[in-house]
Amino acid sequence: MGTLFGFAPWIVYWVLVGNVPFLTAVLVAFGTAIGTLIVSQISGKPGRTLQFGAAVTFAVLTVLTLVASQQFMERWMQPLGNAGIFLAALASVLSRRPFIREYAEEGQPPEVVNSDLFGKITTRLTWIWVAVFGGMTVSSAIPPIVQGDATILDTKTPLSFVFYWVVPFALLAVGALVSKILPDRMTAGLPAPK
Repeated sequence: MGTLFGFAPWIVYWVLVGNVPFLTAVLVAFGTAIGTLIVSQISGKPGRTLQFGAAVTFAVLTVLTLVASQQFMERWMQPLGNAGIFLAALASVLSRRPFIREYAEEGQPPEVVNSDLFGKITTRLTWIWVAVFGGMTVSSAIPPIVQGDATILDTKTPLSFVFYWVVPFALLAVGALVSKILPDRMTAGLPAPK
């Protein structure tokens, strides 16, 4: 359940952006990000990379929403939000604290957490998510680059809805599937934990 908690601000954002005014979407996501950080502190768990990344991303998007034009936000809101989660995930790997590991350690005995296999699985899964978020960012940047007047609100132009929405969320689904399958494949044949 921890990973879902970490993704909560992003999930809220993806559901709301394009369906409610942009300021509402980013403020609710920002509030959710701050809420996850507070709950982590209260429960004695330090803030995690993904949660800090969400707080920073949605703070920046809130400011942009207040100062940039509606047209700019309609074109770039999705690529900027996707870039935020991409950078947070990438920062977690580059800082040698893969965000998947932060969630996977919870409730595991030290011998599991300190094993080479645990490190390999969590690092590989985090790199997969970095690739997914990178692909989402690139995909959602295609419409405004290729077709300058594209918007995330356009449901009639395939270039817009396919690259702003369909491809990024298909990649998200692939990431979720791989996250379920990969650990089982990497641990196949090992004795079951006691």
